[in-house]
Amino acid sequence: MSDPSTAGSETPIKTSLTGYDLVNKPLLNKGMAFNERERGIFRLHGLFPPHIATMDEQIERRLRVMRAFSTDFERYAFLRDLQDTNETLFYAVLVRHLDELLPLVYTPTVGEGCQHFSEIWRKPRGIFLSFPNKHRIREILADPLFDRVRVIVVSDGERILGLGDQGAGGMGIPIGKLSLYTGCAGIHPDLTLPILLDVGTNNRERLDNPLYIGWRHERVVGAEYDAFVEEFVDAVAERWPNVLLQWEDFAGSNASRLLAKYRDRLCTFNDDIQGTAAIAAGTLLAAINVTGVKLTEQRIAVLGAGSAGCGIASLLLRAMIDAGLSEAQARKSFFLVDRNGLLVEGMEGITPAQVPFVQQHDAVSGWSLDKPNQIGLLDVVRNAKPTVLIGVSGQAGAFTEPVVRAMAQGVERPVIFPLSNPTSRSEAIPQQLIEWTEGRALVGTGSPFPPAQWQGKLIPIDQTNNSYVFPGVGLGVLAVNAKRVTEAMFMVAGKAVASMSPTVHDRNGRLLPPVDQLRAVSMAVAKAVAIQAQADGVAEACDEATLNQRINAIVWEPKYRPYELEDPS
Repeated sequence: MSDPSTAGSETPIKTSLTGYDLVNKPLLNKGMAFNERERGIFRLHGLFPPHIATMDEQIERRLRVMRAFSTDFERYAFLRDLQDTNETLFYAVLVRHLDELLPLVYTPTVGEGCQHFSEIWRKPRGIFLSFPNKHRIREILADPLFDRVRVIVVSDGERILGLGDQGAGGMGIPIGKLSLYTGCAGIHPDLTLPILLDVGTNNRERLDNPLYIGWRHERVVGAEYDAFVEEFVDAVAERWPNVLLQWEDFAGSNASRLLAKYRDRLCTFNDDIQGTAAIAAGTLLAAINVTGVKLTEQRIAVLGAGSAGCGIASLLLRAMIDAGLSEAQARKSFFLVDRNGLLVEGMEGITPAQVPFVQQHDAVSGWSLDKPNQIGLLDVVRNAKPTVLIGVSGQAGAFTEPVVRAMAQGVERPVIFPLSNPTSRSEAIPQQLIEWTEGRALVGTGSPFPPAQWQGKLIPIDQTNNSYVFPGVGLGVLAVNAKRVTEAMFMVAGKAVASMSPTVHDRNGRLLPPVDQLRAVSMAVAKAVAIQAQADGVAEACDEATLNQRINAIVWEPKYRPYELEDPS
């Protein structure tokens, strides 16, 4: 069969498959859009009603069915079924209606999809590498079906959004992420591969569910876990030397560690750490257009000092240094709070990623505290008077009214980003943030929320979602065949998003471009990332014209192509 990912929309696809064998291939099935000639050549007469549909008609039919469901989870399951039935049509619907479908294909609905993944599982998609099959990893990956893979998203299901351990159900995350690589950046689905490392689960509800599809075993940890991941990485590097590997939703204890271990062996990144940091930085830079407070003058409080919180702080720290502060000066601008309170020198359990953000005792010795032995978030807000408050704690409602009102007393335009997903884990409801700050807060959320209301006006709430960043990063990496992913590439990705903010031209504009412009955003991010990869010496050099050609050559538009019958001999 000819490669459907490497030719223009009018170039015929050659295949020897006919009848049900053809229509059962999601990437080849056109449904009722097979024309009269194709129905004759490929023995499809009788398999479909006589009407020959256009893609527009098919899209309208699918949208009517989807919109008739009563819950978003039903819509999620419907779209997953469409993806497994007619992949081109699925992406056509997604691309044309990104603003409507993004919350259904990914956050927040994908969280529920992971919780109920076993109940709705229907057809194989991607690869489940279970611990009992560790000796078969190379054999499984060797299937010719995966020869063209360029992008892999892998999870072990241990920390799915803010929902915790979902075991094999975590496969919903790699599937959803890769859907956005295609929907937002045009990377052909045939070049993508979702993988779930099934090392068991400690979620008793999953283990007790008779329909659970994963390995029924408590989660493997320690040396056995590390050896399994090492076998996986070795096999991937051997099978696809130039693949882009994205780590997704690993627990904090493993996320930073695995990234540090493998970032110089593979072209790899962790979206929870680096993608989240880039979009947070980009949205903050957009907010600065409104507040007028320079980056070097920001005071940033982060609730949640795990891998995501430290990743955000690290990127913003670098941005402050690039803007002119010394590292010592920049470090004093950060106040990271975890379950035990503000990170202060001498505190037990400080991780290597947290070390740069530990406050010295003399810096907080004069603070007025609610409790003498612990500095909570409210204490930080009252004493440090942060200009920016970022939440990646997974603790719903953690940005309480006293915290927000205290912040608003010390800052004219408080910047507040409750970024935890899904919606049920958000640190605050935007409507409350607007009310508690008398309409002055600049709000960005991890999941979509409806507009807030204040004094008769609607205030749109920007979804500060990684989908603004990682699809473009992937496209940029592929365009120049980057060998590694550097921190500087994420810095320019965040800046590229900020450069497209409506606030650049209108201080009253939204912080981020509308979701329906994500394809344009991904193109801008891809170009910035590719240029930075060349500057960092990790990619092939090319001039701007050639780079634009390479990016455009990769971008796939979900359109039906004509088919020709290929001689099976």
